[in-house]
Amino acid sequence: MVLEFTPKTYDEIPADKQPSLLEALVPIVGMLLFLSVGMIWLGMDPQIPLLWGIAFAGLFGRYYFGYSWEDLYDGIGRSILTGLQAILILFVIYMLIASWIDSGTIPTLMYYGLEFLSPQIFLPFTVVLSAIVAFAIGSSWTTAGTLGVAMIGIGSGLGIPEAMTAGAVLSGAYTGDKNSPLSDTTNLAAAVTNTELMDHIRAMRPGTLIAFTISLFLFAVLGLNASGTVPVDRIAEIQGGLSSSYVISPLTFLPLVLTFALAFYGFPALPSLGAGIFAGAAISTTVQGVGFAAAWKTIHAGTSPETGVELTNELLSSGGLEGSVWVVSIVVAALALGGILQETGVLAAFAYYIGRAISSVAGLTAGTAVGTVAMNFLAAEQYMAIVVPGMTLQNLYDEYDLESRNLSRAVEAAGTTTSAFVPWGSGGVFMASALGVPVIEYAPYYFFGIISPLVLILMGATGWGIFYKEEPEQDAPEATAASTSSVD
Repeated sequence: MVLEFTPKTYDEIPADKQPSLLEALVPIVGMLLFLSVGMIWLGMDPQIPLLWGIAFAGLFGRYYFGYSWEDLYDGIGRSILTGLQAILILFVIYMLIASWIDSGTIPTLMYYGLEFLSPQIFLPFTVVLSAIVAFAIGSSWTTAGTLGVAMIGIGSGLGIPEAMTAGAVLSGAYTGDKNSPLSDTTNLAAAVTNTELMDHIRAMRPGTLIAFTISLFLFAVLGLNASGTVPVDRIAEIQGGLSSSYVISPLTFLPLVLTFALAFYGFPALPSLGAGIFAGAAISTTVQGVGFAAAWKTIHAGTSPETGVELTNELLSSGGLEGSVWVVSIVVAALALGGILQETGVLAAFAYYIGRAISSVAGLTAGTAVGTVAMNFLAAEQYMAIVVPGMTLQNLYDEYDLESRNLSRAVEAAGTTTSAFVPWGSGGVFMASALGVPVIEYAPYYFFGIISPLVLILMGATGWGIFYKEEPEQDAPEATAASTSSVD
């Protein structure tokens, strides 16, 4: 992931256009109000409330801040360009899921998974497997959109609530992603903070291990509580429905193996996933006996199998390329709104005033975490959530004599991991649509995303794992207190 532009900092904004904290909060509060009224009170989909937010932020930027319409268009364009990879991946993932269902790849994974897994071990197994796959290929999205879809089906067959399975998939996927040198967000966090990549990864490992271990324990407990919930004939019924509708064969794993192999050997996400689509179409025609045109029509329009088992039909229904339009429209609208907030200096002002409120290393760590999470909700894109605080807060970390890897760790531990909590952000929209579970349902079970920022804040409060350019003296607390008195 390479950004095509450098987000402006507060100091780069002309003095007559620098928003005060109150001014910056106006479009932010407006956006949150529109989303709350539209989605919660009126029960609308996010697109229209986001449109209201775009209109309000645009008018405020034009007639209050004094930016031209061309400036605002440029901001929208740059923001959408930043999220273009996410948009393209959404299109491709929807086609991939349809392709892998039609080819029998996902049905075969479900069939064998139901045979070898039990409710007691399923959730912790899902966490560990998702972490391994995401680490190997460097992508939480690819892991969730491929392996995660199959695990949702297997879990449902075992009587595990889909929200729990989604939480397990995400907890493992983001654990592996943020520690993989192949991950785009990992590389981005290191790049924007001028941190050597492996220093960044090593700085993340202790906190990640703690958050992962706690998450794994919690899922193990949930798995034990799931004991004995599966009717005797449930699994056989589902397997029967699968085998009557698809050829269950190890050959159907070829698209999955090809996709993961390409990703493991360093191919970017889009070519790897694209190869998986073509491989799925080939298996549909050769193994499942589907016509060439019919296979590609399914990739376009989606799947609606009739296996004779209602649960299986629901799990294996997908929208294909056509189904991605609804999701992509949310992402584009959210990116447009984020672009206006970025262009008018609202995001830069928000980060700036967070920095001014900081008076200690503990406060700096907590402020970075809070600011990064807030950026996820405001900019609706995890890349911007990493970049804006990563660039804005560098000087503060220098003032406290902290190594840059403290900052890189903070923006990823709080930015990458929490993107899946934003219902209108690219991360939340993608995960909810790929896994078929709304954000509000899987959020309580996405333990890693909750724990990771909390561990980060705890590290800042205790001083454990904090890296100084020079080791602080024994009287560091007094020295720190004295030094912070000069910070605005």
